[in-house]
Amino acid sequence: MARFKELCLDTTAEDGRIAEFWAAVGGGRAESYTSTEVPDVVGALEHQNIAICPVPEAKTAKNRVHLDVYARAVEDVVALGARVDRPAEETGFGWTTMLDPEGNELCVFVRPDLSALPAWRVHGMGIDSVDSAAIARWWAEALDAELVDHTAHGDGWWTVEHATPDDTFTWDFAPVPEPKTVKNRLHWDLYGTKQEFVDRGARLLWEMPRWTVLADPEGNEFCVFPEP
Repeated sequence: MARFKELCLDTTAEDGRIAEFWAAVGGGRAESYTSTEVPDVVGALEHQNIAICPVPEAKTAKNRVHLDVYARAVEDVVALGARVDRPAEETGFGWTTMLDPEGNELCVFVRPDLSALPAWRVHGMGIDSVDSAAIARWWAEALDAELVDHTAHGDGWWTVEHATPDDTFTWDFAPVPEPKTVKNRLHWDLYGTKQEFVDRGARLLWEMPRWTVLADPEGNEFCVFPEP
């Protein structure tokens, strides 16, 4: 059975600012393994890492995958380099939609007493979906996780819980009318085998020396590493 490894975020910047931003927001640290590498976000545990991946192409469309974070105040996140996209009063859901220094969307949930929260403040991943029920079920089965149906509330959301070692981290699949058109700038890495995902209906994109890049039935990219 496959298991979660870490998140990966594309960047066009070479100065490390995106890692510094997400390390400060999430509660980790920005760290380079060599003097020439762009730093990654390193958490206390592997599943809290965010690998920063330099790419040549700039962001051109709304991200279909974004992160949800806790913060003491929206102003704290602004001070780190983000800007408000839609305030909580406008979203109607109690969270503020923001853009990080490279324009990547994130949702900020204000919790004034951060001491009552986990040290790692990235607590969820939102995934736009054409068929939220089908793709949520696909991932729940692939990761032996729990599937939660929120459609009774009329919003069409499905959630996958316990897909990572962090019990608070959820995968929230929301229906959207538009299909995926460009490569996701945020994806996830897993431990497992290529074949188990191909057998489930994943599409092989390309092979790398240490991992395999695949796409789920809605085209979301993910990487599979062999167990260490």
